[in-house]
Amino acid sequence: MARTGRRRNIDPAAGGSGGSGPQSTTRDLILGAARAAFAERGFDGASMRHIAGAAGVDQALIHHYFGSKQQLFVAAMQLPFDPDVVRQMVFAGPRDQLGERIVRFFLGLWEEPVRRQVLLGMVRSALTEPRAAEMVRRFVIEGGVLPLVEEARVTDSAMRATLVGSHLMGLGFARYILCVEPLASAPVENLARAVGPIIGHYLTDPFETSSEARSV
Repeated sequence: MARTGRRRNIDPAAGGSGGSGPQSTTRDLILGAARAAFAERGFDGASMRHIAGAAGVDQALIHHYFGSKQQLFVAAMQLPFDPDVVRQMVFAGPRDQLGERIVRFFLGLWEEPVRRQVLLGMVRSALTEPRAAEMVRRFVIEGGVLPLVEEARVTDSAMRATLVGSHLMGLGFARYILCVEPLASAPVENLARAVGPIIGHYLTDPFETSSEARSV
């Protein structure tokens, strides 16, 4: 008996990106299943067969649209937001509350379900997959924090960006992956007020990063 159902989704003439209609819907189903799998299992634990089953498509269709598992990971882990809009939002207010606004924005990403899946997938996969680790560094440090630090027009921008990114990722890891209480259930606003001054210190206060400063 000939197979029916899932195989009918394969369209040899379909492109690998964008578009509308059934083709776009199929891609969205695959991406949604991939985000969930990477968030729950990380890169190594999420199999193409599992993702195909969750999306209700043939595994061959995933290869048709995305190629390799790594290419699927890159497509699924995109975190769409406009850095210019973020920068305007973060700097729209008193400078002494700059850290609070950054913490509020960062935790807000985790609070949104789809973006939380992306972040969970990135962090869990970064433990075993070099490309995932690269994406975390690029998102948190280079693409997210460093432009904000440079906008603040301070010295030692790379070190400051690394300190801010490390603190934020530690906060996200403890709250959303380890689920440490009472941190995990604390309101975002409370955390923004508590952690914000520390982030603000990294961003704007003078500090020495030279080897001479470490000597006593």
